[in-house]
Order: sequence, then structure tokens, then C-alpha cells
Amino acid sequence: MKAVYLVASLLAFASVHVLAYDPSPLQDFCVALNDSVTKGVFVNGKFCKDPMAVKAEDFYLPGFDKVGDTSANPTGFVVTSADVTTLPGLNTLGISLVRIDYAPKGQNPPHTHPRGTEILVVVEGTLLVGFVASNQNQNRLFTKVLNKGDVFVFPIGLIHFQQNVGYGNAVAFAGLSSQNAGVIPIAKSVFGSDPPISSEVLQKAFQVDQKIIDLLEKPFQV
Repeated sequence: MKAVYLVASLLAFASVHVLAYDPSPLQDFCVALNDSVTKGVFVNGKFCKDPMAVKAEDFYLPGFDKVGDTSANPTGFVVTSADVTTLPGLNTLGISLVRIDYAPKGQNPPHTHPRGTEILVVVEGTLLVGFVASNQNQNRLFTKVLNKGDVFVFPIGLIHFQQNVGYGNAVAFAGLSSQNAGVIPIAKSVFGSDPPISSEVLQKAFQVDQKIIDLLEKPFQV
């Protein structure tokens, strides 16, 4: 199984590299630097550490062989990320990697990545996956059942999901064409925003009454 995980990781990284969406780097590397002195100053990415202070550890992240704890998530999934926040050496390189663990019947609910295309490979279990095209393509739904070793691509910015339809746990690895692809969970963003979206707006948008809006907002209330 460890060999499968390694192959999956290499596949995700190699495949997504040619799809990189972030700007191309202008140097060999730019290890992210979190400097309290520069708080309040924002750049498109992160500040770079002095190249002479860079170490091998800046490009290293252990733990992707560990099973994620899905019990704390009501939808039954958990993501382990290797992005610029957890792996500073990714800064300016335009790629990132995630491990996704799914409990039986667990789901990674509909969401989008505003800054990255995603390529996913299943290494354990069976997943129902899909994405919805934009109105340019009549909001068509593209779905597929994936088994171990199968690969699927979610185009940048489109709503997509994964559902464990097998009888046991499932595991997938996904490469993203951004060091920080971002995630916008649809239900939480619409019904759990801070501050909340006007009820009048939601009632009109979804053509339902206030009682339904209250029910939809309840799971996201702190």
C-alpha cells in the first residue's frame, strides 16, 4: 500500500505541473517566510526566505501515509494538505497536493477551487465524483464512479464533489495547479457566511420561504 501511495503522489505532482495556473517563478526557489515585522503588507504569494538560510526541511513534509480522522466532520471526510502553508518550499512553484480520507458513505461536499485545476487519483475504495459545467455549457453534470487506480480531473473554478459509495473507507490523492488553490464550500458559503447573506436575497434566489432558509442555515450557526 505504501508503494501505491508513493506512485499516487508522484502522479499527482507530475500531472499537475504542466497545468500550473500560478505565475512562473523568477528564481530557483522562494521559500515562504512568515515575518511578524511585515504584517499588514500583502503580496501575491508569500515573502521569500533568504536563499542562504533555506534548508532541506523547507521542502519536506511527512505524514501523508497517516490515515486522517474523519469522525470530527459531519460529512465524513478529512483533507491533509501539502500547500504553501504547510510546505513553505512550494511558494511560487504553482502546485500543491492533498490527501483525502473518506469514511464509509462520507462525502467531500460540492465546492470549488477558485485558483486551481484538480487531478485526483483513487488509491483505496470507490468514489462517485463529478463536476458541473458553467452556463456556457448548460450547467451539465459530468459524473463517474472511480475505483482504485482511476484518475479524474476537475477543471478550475467549477463546482465538484466526491462521495464514498463503497463499503469501507476510501482514500484519494489530488494535485492542484496552485500553491494555494483555495476552497469555497457551496453550502457553507451561502448559508454560513459571516455576516450572513440577507434572508430576502436567499429566499428569492432559491424560491423558498424563511422557514426553509432557517433550516438550511442552522447546521452552520456557531
